[in-house]
Amino acid sequence: MFVGITGLGSVWRRRFGTNVDDPERFRRAAYFNTTGVIVNGRISRRRKIAGHVRFNGVGGFNPYYPSRIIGRVFECDDPCVSNGQNKVFVRRLAAKATAPDCFLVVVRSAEFGRMEIGAPGYKSEGSFLLSFSEWRGQQETMFLLPTSGWLHTRLGRLLIVWNNGHPAGCGLRFAGSMIR
Repeated sequence: MFVGITGLGSVWRRRFGTNVDDPERFRRAAYFNTTGVIVNGRISRRRKIAGHVRFNGVGGFNPYYPSRIIGRVFECDDPCVSNGQNKVFVRRLAAKATAPDCFLVVVRSAEFGRMEIGAPGYKSEGSFLLSFSEWRGQQETMFLLPTSGWLHTRLGRLLIVWNNGHPAGCGLRFAGSMIR
């Protein structure tokens, strides 16, 4: 599956290899991205639905510059549920001309309005909710959204828009106007 990255969640974690004698253990670290909200001035997971996207230190991801993957396409495993969490594993950067099968999108209530997660018609068929955090009116959600998918918030229907099949110009917009 090929996934175009349009946004990232607010929370990052990392895990290094346990073999302290391995000179490559930091380069091969695993990095996990998920949703979060601000609680008492700090970002907290406050998850209602647990899940994450996993990147490795190899495969085209640079943990020092995570925003550089926005607008890029990656080869990923299909999403799964393991140990009660929704997960997607990002394998490697895809060739430049690769069209995505879906997009990783992050929706924050401050930008796009609150979502009624679980309500009928809140997401298009084929959309996969990876992670959902909520606290005192704040929400952050992370989805895998098909190229023709949509999401519904209290402010309206969000569509994924991309520039002539190229993910670098992709983003979410309300039906009828460009937001991002």
